[in-house]
Amino acid sequence: MKGGKPRTMRYGAAILAAVMLLALALGCAARNAGEPDGGAGGPAAAGEDAGAGGRSRDGESAIAGAEDEANHNGEDAANGETAHAEDDGAGADEPAEPSVQADIPSLAEAYAGFFPIGAAITPEQTEGLMAELLKKHVNMLVAENVMKPSILQPTEGQFRFEQADKIVGFAKANGMEARFHTLVWHQQVPAWFFYDKDGKRMVDETDPAKREENKKLLLERLEKHVRAVVNHFKDDIKSWDVVNEVIEPADPGGMRNSEWYQIAGIDYIETAFRAAREAGGPDIKLYINDYNTNEPAKRDRLYELVKELLDRGVPIDGVGHQTHVSVDWPSAASLIESMRKFAELGLDNIVTEMDMSLYAWNDRRDYGDNIPESVIKKQADRYREFFEAFRNNKDLVSAVVFWGIADAHTWLHDFPVQGRTDAPLLFDKNLQAKPAFWSVIEAAKE
Repeated sequence: MKGGKPRTMRYGAAILAAVMLLALALGCAARNAGEPDGGAGGPAAAGEDAGAGGRSRDGESAIAGAEDEANHNGEDAANGETAHAEDDGAGADEPAEPSVQADIPSLAEAYAGFFPIGAAITPEQTEGLMAELLKKHVNMLVAENVMKPSILQPTEGQFRFEQADKIVGFAKANGMEARFHTLVWHQQVPAWFFYDKDGKRMVDETDPAKREENKKLLLERLEKHVRAVVNHFKDDIKSWDVVNEVIEPADPGGMRNSEWYQIAGIDYIETAFRAAREAGGPDIKLYINDYNTNEPAKRDRLYELVKELLDRGVPIDGVGHQTHVSVDWPSAASLIESMRKFAELGLDNIVTEMDMSLYAWNDRRDYGDNIPESVIKKQADRYREFFEAFRNNKDLVSAVVFWGIADAHTWLHDFPVQGRTDAPLLFDKNLQAKPAFWSVIEAAKE
């Protein structure tokens, strides 16, 4: 017993070492045998759940919560796609560098026989790759924000035209038409418009005489703003959104219950149109612009308003249909039906702010880096539906303007879900043509 214990321990250690070596060898063989089947980053995984145009949406937000992730994974599984983003190889390769494709058709040229193609832009986009993309594909521009009242006249009597002038100058230099958006809106309007001479909010006034005095003051301020802005741009801009989003069927009388409306009724709309015509002359075209114009309740209330104003002799030339749609809603036919109704009044129709969200309004999912191919295809099919309708009704539609040009910049990022990105446009975040682009090009072919 005295010498047996060390000897037994030595034998045991030797046996244990041999077993461990054998297990290690078997493990290596099994791992090597599995590599060709495509683990994370392997051949089978690379390219799965690719985003627009076959590119993974590298660097965009992940699914926000457990419930959203369950819904997202369930849809992927139903489409035969991998259920776990971390296993599909997305992001394994270096992100593609943004570039402008020179060897693809021009949108503006494809629709030259039908109507102009436009885009909303920021002043910064008049330089660099985004500018090159715009020069290739559009022949109409509108400012996304810098022509709105809060930018142009943040303080009463002090106008700031520099940023808007940059966009107009870029359009002129590249043979593009410019549109104006917008002279009057209930948002992005400076508060000073709505305070009386004593610094009190006009909407809080209860005395009838003072309310009438406030209304007069508000309309005077509005007229001065409209005249100054139209005089500044009238030689370069012929198409104007005069008032924006004045209809809200859920509000009293179907009119948006903004401060404009509470103080002045529909007289503010009339004042804006008349001042624009007087300042700009007969050659500029004046539009009333709104969203969801395909919905019967909103369309019909807008129709009633426009007809009433026309009967008063208010100079309205057309209706702007924003056309912020989704892959699920609405039908193109419903929009054309609305356009036809306004055309019966002798009015022009423009698609002023088109984009197409991947998500229905009440959908809180987030595809993150992996937009299902079924959704990309659906978006392409839906864009084809709309542009075939526009092409077939070119007598109703005088222009189609996108609210943006590429998914790198869109107001739909974070809206209505904070932290979520969207992909509503024809070019992806690297400025590459998506399937939706090719659908729109195909739709131009009769």
